Amino acid sequence: MARLARQLFAGYEHILMFSAQTVLGPASGPLDVAILVFDRANILSLAAAVDPLRAANRQAGRDLYRWRFVTPTGAPMRLTAGIDLPGPGLATLEAVPFLVVVAGFDLERQTTAAVRAGLRRIATSGATVAGIDGGPWMLAEAGLLDGEAATTHWEDIPRFATRFPDVTVVSDRFRISGRRMTCGGAAPALDMMLHLIALRHGAGLADRVAGVFIHDTPREAARPQAHLGADPRHSRLTAEASRLMAAHLDTALPVPEIARRLGVSPRTLESRFQSRLGTSPRSHYRSLRLSEALRLVTQTETPLIEVALATGFGSPAAFSRAFRAAHGTAPGSLRRR
Repeated sequence: MARLARQLFAGYEHILMFSAQTVLGPASGPLDVAILVFDRANILSLAAAVDPLRAANRQAGRDLYRWRFVTPTGAPMRLTAGIDLPGPGLATLEAVPFLVVVAGFDLERQTTAAVRAGLRRIATSGATVAGIDGGPWMLAEAGLLDGEAATTHWEDIPRFATRFPDVTVVSDRFRISGRRMTCGGAAPALDMMLHLIALRHGAGLADRVAGVFIHDTPREAARPQAHLGADPRHSRLTAEASRLMAAHLDTALPVPEIARRLGVSPRTLESRFQSRLGTSPRSHYRSLRLSEALRLVTQTETPLIEVALATGFGSPAAFSRAFRAAHGTAPGSLRRR
C-alpha cells in the first residue's frame, strides 16, 4: 500500500511539475518537445514545427528548446517527400511537457486505439499538446479537443466539424485553447511556433527567428486560412461568404441566411457574386461542395455515402449525378481508377 501511495504521489508530483512549467508563458528553462510524426506527413509542415526551434536556439546562443522525434509504432514513417523518419514508438514516450503531432493523409486509418490511448496518456500528464495539418484530427479522435476551440487544414474543416460536434471549429490559421494548440498546414504552423517563441522568450526573439525565414506577413492567430477566399477576383464580402459556405458544406446555409450573417441584403450578395465572380452564390456554393467531394473521393478512403452526406447531398443518386456532371465521371469509377 505504501509503495502504491508513493507511485501515485510521484505521478501527481509529475503533473504538478508540468503545470508549473509554463509552456505558453515566460520560460523558466529549456523546453523538452516530443514530435509525433505519422506516415505521409507533409515534410514542410514538419519543418515548420522544428526549424523555428532550431533557429531560436541559434539566435539566442543557447538551448531554449530540445526535441526528439517519435513515431506511432516505432517503425520509420515515410514523409510525403519520400524521406523515412525513424524514431521510438509512442508507447515508449514518458511524460513530456510539450507534444507536437504532425500528420497528413490517411488520418482515419492511422488513428488506432493505441494512438488514441497514447495521446490521452501524455495529455493527462499535464502536457500541452499541439496538432499540425492533420494532427488536430488525431487529437479530436482521442477526445482531447472536446469543449475546446480548434482549427485544422482548410480542406478538412467541413468534415472535421461534422465528425467532431463537441469541438468548436474555427477557420483561424492557428488557435490556442487551454493546453491545446491547433493549426492548418505548414505556413500556419510557422506562425504558431513563432507565437510560442514570443510567449516564452519575447517578441524580439520571435521577430529575429521570423527574419531567418524572411517571414514578414502578419502572424495573428485569428486570421482566416487564406485559401478559403484566395481567388483574386473575390471582394471582401464574397470571400467572407465563401468561407461561410466552406464551413457548412454538409448542411448548406440558405443564401438569405448567409447574407444576414454578413449584414447585407440577398440582392447585394447576388450582385457582388455576379460582378466579381460571374456566378451566383448558389452556383458558387455548389462548386465548393463538388470540389470537396472530388478531394474526398480521390485523396481519402471515406465511403462514398459519407462523402455524399459530408458535401450536402441527400442521396447517393443525387450525389452521383452532380459529381458526373461536374467532373465527367461517376465517383465510384474515378476512385477505382
